[in-house]
Amino acid sequence: MAKIKKGDLVQVISGAKPERGGDRGKQGKVLEVLEGGNRVVVEGVNYITKHNRVGQTQRGTKTGGIETLEAPIHVSNVALVDPETKKPTRVGFRLEEQVKNGVKKTVRVRYAKKSGKDI
Repeated sequence: MAKIKKGDLVQVISGAKPERGGDRGKQGKVLEVLEGGNRVVVEGVNYITKHNRVGQTQRGTKTGGIETLEAPIHVSNVALVDPETKKPTRVGFRLEEQVKNGVKKTVRVRYAKKSGKDI
């Protein structure tokens, strides 16, 4: 089970400060976790400008140009945000037993280490 998943609220914990044009301290939702689990794409963080070749669709409209989009950031540079305190926290796992239709099942649950709340 991954510590950070798509849809989680994370905060950037390393890099340049905002005064120097960086993203440290910014919070955003994880849009995508890339294969291998090493990188994540975070909403509103690590913007790049991408130049796409200008072309034409079959209807005659122009495509391409310059677009700004979020680039991946290494997973070690972000921390999950605690749902209670809204500050970065570490992630832990605990085993819990769930009873569903009379059947016991052991499930791994992610929780915030600072507050102990389930994520």
